[in-house]
Amino acid sequence: MAEVLLEVKGLVKRFGGVIATNNISFQIQRGDFLGIIGPNGSGKTTLVNLITGFVKPTEGKVFFKGTDITGLMPYKIADLGISRTFQMPRLFYHMPAFKNLIIPLKSTRVKKILGGDYGERDDMAIDLLDDMGFERDSMVPFKETGNLPHGYLKRLDLARALALRPELLILDELFSGMSMSEVAGTLPIIERLVMEGMTIVMIEHRLKELFRVAKKVMVLNFGEKIMEGTPQEIMADRRVREAYLGVETEEESLE
Repeated sequence: MAEVLLEVKGLVKRFGGVIATNNISFQIQRGDFLGIIGPNGSGKTTLVNLITGFVKPTEGKVFFKGTDITGLMPYKIADLGISRTFQMPRLFYHMPAFKNLIIPLKSTRVKKILGGDYGERDDMAIDLLDDMGFERDSMVPFKETGNLPHGYLKRLDLARALALRPELLILDELFSGMSMSEVAGTLPIIERLVMEGMTIVMIEHRLKELFRVAKKVMVLNFGEKIMEGTPQEIMADRRVREAYLGVETEEESLE
């Protein structure tokens, strides 16, 4: 049987009287690609924040490779092998783009994986950005980050997450704010990561693109998990269509 990489058990998060996540449980095996969908406010990002240590749960547990990581600081969880992107990229906007990768490339995790003497970090950063579609022979990797178009910022955030050499990559609305051409240029990168066996969790509203790569999909609504299955099973389910697509009657859901 495949290794269970991540296990979430009964996660609950209350913000005062508001229940952001309510008893959410699921497993991810090594090599899985799990898509997470749901309306705005359904608890998707809160769930990611709970897994990655940015928010502490009210109840429940998170296990990574069998180890309880519940409530650990984000940097400790990252050092264990979980990295993420953000809806709004958290980057060093006044530095050259490639310099955003230097901190993860100098992390203790990367040192352990590649050894103490593993080459010039600047060169490694440029190589990784080249994989993300930053033209290495142009000035793009050297431009001030804040001057880059939105699509480049999202791919730079992805490169920053990958620089950590994660075992689990979590993408929080990677395609958000991208043009159709930017999405078309980024999707092959995700497909390549899938082919390489990367374990991925992806929150996304662009269902067509998500369903091209997701092996299974989990649906949240009002902080609760309402279904998990293949993309085909998800879109055939009446509850999902009511919650996510706004279908109001049984007759409409069958059209």
